[in-house]
Amino acid sequence: MDNRWIVLAAVAGLAVNGLTAEPAAAQTYPVRPIRMVVGFSPGGPADVMARLIGQRMAISLGQPIVVENRAGAGGTIAARVVADSEPDGYTLLLGNTSTLVISPLMYKNVGYDPGKAFAPIARLGTTSDILVANPKFPAKSLGELIAYAKANPGKLNYSTPGIGTPPHLIGEMLKLRAGVEIVHVPYKSGGQSIQAVVAGEVQFTFENPAVALPLVQAGVVRALAVTSEARHPQAPDVPTLVEGGLPDFVSVSFTGVVGRAGIPAAIVGKLNAVINESLKSPEVAATLAKLAVDVKSETPAEFGAFLAEEMTTMTPVIKAAGLQGVE
Repeated sequence: MDNRWIVLAAVAGLAVNGLTAEPAAAQTYPVRPIRMVVGFSPGGPADVMARLIGQRMAISLGQPIVVENRAGAGGTIAARVVADSEPDGYTLLLGNTSTLVISPLMYKNVGYDPGKAFAPIARLGTTSDILVANPKFPAKSLGELIAYAKANPGKLNYSTPGIGTPPHLIGEMLKLRAGVEIVHVPYKSGGQSIQAVVAGEVQFTFENPAVALPLVQAGVVRALAVTSEARHPQAPDVPTLVEGGLPDFVSVSFTGVVGRAGIPAAIVGKLNAVINESLKSPEVAATLAKLAVDVKSETPAEFGAFLAEEMTTMTPVIKAAGLQGVE
């Protein structure tokens, strides 16, 4: 599955570099509205990103971008809609870590193989998480948290929005990388998860900076580390997991646009260029900054390579957590 992402992206990359003759269809594309299918409810971060990017794309392409919300099953319903669509560039998916990496690795019957079903078009950006703990928990750093976990195996609890969510898998990665036994406590939503830390029901969680930092500033949680490669610009005093003593431990969630595999490479290249240009808009940049999104402007080939790497990274984590092949 990993290699398929790279092959599909490499073919698309030829068009971006001008090495493939543009078919007649690509020269006139688009001639009608384009669907952007989103696997989550209106008003959420994914929906906001889709509508924001869609507005800018519509200006450049001269055709409306119609956002279609198909919420449910962690975004996989929307992914199946696009997997079953025509490869003509008129049905796109705003995918993310869950729909394009985690769910296909976890579930037996997700209904699509992302490496076969989709052509990578553009990565919009990534979001990191902040490891936050209840202020009454004695650890004041990642190193102290790990030491506490080793001294008290099975007694340190962390909350998440549910089984198989990115925070859950970050916790599983922490178990593997640090060699500790910590207990996963799944809740029904991100709001319940972070509130459990504030209330002292669990000791820590991994939360998006847009949610976590106001709570850190209010003193109701303590920030111990960020999961990104570099420190977060709004929390420069909070070290990364690598700085905290876990080499090569970087974990980010991503959002990106993919289409049905088989879309003409020139159309993929055209969409990639329009999306990357849209990301430069001051309005888009400001909104994504509020959502704590680190914007990425990449070629389809670069996005495909990133997806392949994510698959490689997450496969052993999901296997170790006993989440592979879930019905």
